[in-house]
Amino acid sequence: MKQFTAQQIESARQNVTPEIIQGLIEGNREVINNDTLVPQTGCATWNHYFYCPEHSVRLLWDRHSPNKHRCPVDGAEFTGEPYSGAWWRWLNGLNAKACYELGLLWLLTDDERYLHKVIDILMQYARYYPDYEEHGGIPYNGPGKANAQTLCEANCHADFARGFDIVSTGLTAEQHDYISHRLLRCGADFLMQHRSDQIHNHEVKINSTIGIIGVLLDDERYLNVAVNSRYGLRYQLEHALLPGGLWFEGSLHYHYYALQGFMAFEKFARNSAWSLLDNPFYPEMLSLPLTLLMPDMTLPKVNDCVNGQEKLSHVDLYEFAYSYYGKQEYGQLLAYLYTARPRDNIDALFYGQPLPEMALSAPEGNEHNPEAGFTLLRPTPGRAVCIKHGPYGGEHDHYDRLNLIVFNNDRALFPDLGTTGYGAPLHYGYYKNTFSHNTLCVNGLNQPPARPRVIAYQSQEKETRLIAEVDWCSHAALPDSKTRVEWDEESYRDIVFRRTVVVTENLLIDKWDVDNPHCQCMDAVYHIDAPATQTEPQKDAKTGYPYVSQATEQPLKGKIEVRYQSDTPVSVTCYSTNTTTLINAQGPNNPSTSLIDYLLLRSHDKQFCAVFVTDFTGSGKIDIVETDEGITVIDMTSKQQYRL
Repeated sequence: MKQFTAQQIESARQNVTPEIIQGLIEGNREVINNDTLVPQTGCATWNHYFYCPEHSVRLLWDRHSPNKHRCPVDGAEFTGEPYSGAWWRWLNGLNAKACYELGLLWLLTDDERYLHKVIDILMQYARYYPDYEEHGGIPYNGPGKANAQTLCEANCHADFARGFDIVSTGLTAEQHDYISHRLLRCGADFLMQHRSDQIHNHEVKINSTIGIIGVLLDDERYLNVAVNSRYGLRYQLEHALLPGGLWFEGSLHYHYYALQGFMAFEKFARNSAWSLLDNPFYPEMLSLPLTLLMPDMTLPKVNDCVNGQEKLSHVDLYEFAYSYYGKQEYGQLLAYLYTARPRDNIDALFYGQPLPEMALSAPEGNEHNPEAGFTLLRPTPGRAVCIKHGPYGGEHDHYDRLNLIVFNNDRALFPDLGTTGYGAPLHYGYYKNTFSHNTLCVNGLNQPPARPRVIAYQSQEKETRLIAEVDWCSHAALPDSKTRVEWDEESYRDIVFRRTVVVTENLLIDKWDVDNPHCQCMDAVYHIDAPATQTEPQKDAKTGYPYVSQATEQPLKGKIEVRYQSDTPVSVTCYSTNTTTLINAQGPNNPSTSLIDYLLLRSHDKQFCAVFVTDFTGSGKIDIVETDEGITVIDMTSKQQYRL
């Protein structure tokens, strides 16, 4: 066996608990309790299609209902494509996972029922796999055979390979040869044919699987391609990380997704010359996210991040990393994760080391990381202001340079909505778009890629100030990765957007300065996850944004205060001396079963200046004065003045 040593296996057998055994059984009941079902043709498509188009939530998967699929919100039924193909993709995933996890059950219990089930699954896939027809059509990805994209092909084959490694001693010579050639080798050859020349989390997963199969079959041709070729694993580490270790796509979810690919390979290669563990890349990747935690111990929900993917749950990575590197913060993270769940998982069983007594807690103080493109200001416990100022990261990025996220009382008050399943209409139609973020939107269209600049960062005892700027005066360099153009160059041409953020104990002061030489329609957009409780009389309006409704407007000359009722009252004072309209509206939250408030300032002026002052005490006693020397915000309660 390649992934576990004899010592690890013996230790695991001695220390396995009934809870671990029961967890493996519960997680695989659909496979254990039913006859093995393997598609005879390549009919599976994409798991992201298995979403309700109205509510943007995943449909209920039923093993006994391959043709009818229900929405968990209202029970609506969906039939035909794309849902049925997505149902088969889910089944392929369950079968592949079962190969690994039922193999573990056999390894830990010697119960041959699990061995026979794994052999049955592997033999059936080996029977049909060479004749599956190539099919695809999934955005940004190559085709598949068992599934409709190369990434899914790699994910399934990784689990097939991990299970094969475990049960190989229980196979006959004929079974071993049959599965090796018709499933594993055939799969690796297909993956090599359809690997793309790009830096991308997909290529990490694809290379990882090719490398795992290379280790299992002692095939250096596979290993050379996986590790050392252009766009192989080593190349990805050397070219796809921003300084300091952030994965270039800018999504913390895909940062960890790429890490899972790397670590899956390393669990097989760690004692070989093919391992990359002793390079500096992995420790940087593992440590950096821990500096960016929000007050509720989640990661910033930026870019493509489906609900739940912002949560720290990566025990599979950190158990292995802690056993290899021994870094105290990895052990402290595990100790934190196990305050909410038992330590009864497979990675803890095979790689687990004694954990430190002190668990990781939410970071205090500010984190200014211009290389990663994030600044987090943490003035008091439970509150954080996150400004995103990193470079464009390709297809999984959103069009939201200088986006702002605000947490208060340990929850997102001004959130980044993340996204939903990529096959749901609201993914491309709403969540990825500029107007669904707390940033500048022009003509209701998407920002082109751009590289923001940090102009100044000052942190003092009573206030912290960040000034960042982005412009569209020239074309930004795109990453070496497939990109789908969904932005509007002409709308943003020659625009310069500067954002000055000042954070004090009780205030967030957010000043916008925009050069708008072609008099485009500019919106300074805020999303507030709390209902407005007090607004001035307004007339009906239209935002021009899809899915956004119930819009009202009023002219803004000077200042207007809008109050919101969150866990505690919060006031937002809006100020501008331009020809400006204040618009209130509502649009889909995430999930789209609820709504979120929109607050935006709209202007067509060539030079636009606006200020938002959020008072977290809810007093709203804010004065804003403009003189020849600039704008001054006055907190009437403390008499403190802030010159902008």
